[in-house]
Amino acid sequence: MNNTISVIGYVGQQPHSISFGDIGNKVVKFSVAVKEFSANTEENKTLWIDCDAWNGIGDRVLKSVTKGREILVHGRLAMSTFSKEVNGVRVEVTKPVIKLTSFHLCGRKPSSSDTQDAVTSTSSSSKKSRLSAVKN
Repeated sequence: MNNTISVIGYVGQQPHSISFGDIGNKVVKFSVAVKEFSANTEENKTLWIDCDAWNGIGDRVLKSVTKGREILVHGRLAMSTFSKEVNGVRVEVTKPVIKLTSFHLCGRKPSSSDTQDAVTSTSSSSKKSRLSAVKN
């Protein structure tokens, strides 16, 4: 079976990189806000999806992806597990993450005044007329 996922939404934070100096790998992390569908309510909720872009595709993400930008991400769904302390108790947290294989920037680059609006309102119409592609 194929493990592929595609999501379109708005970049919620400026992508940042983490380098693993001993082995020369780098991962670029960012999150995408998408509208969560609910048939039982009129309320629109935002679902935040974490994305990881490794090495070469991570370099391209750092150069072209900015907070507030509409983006279509393609990748493989994986589970990320980490430990953290909550109220003095160590807990293990597991959450889904998309490991990018490619991405497409949608619409125009937002101005600084548009950035906050785009992230907080994921119900904006899609601007696919000017689609720029960046592939792995």
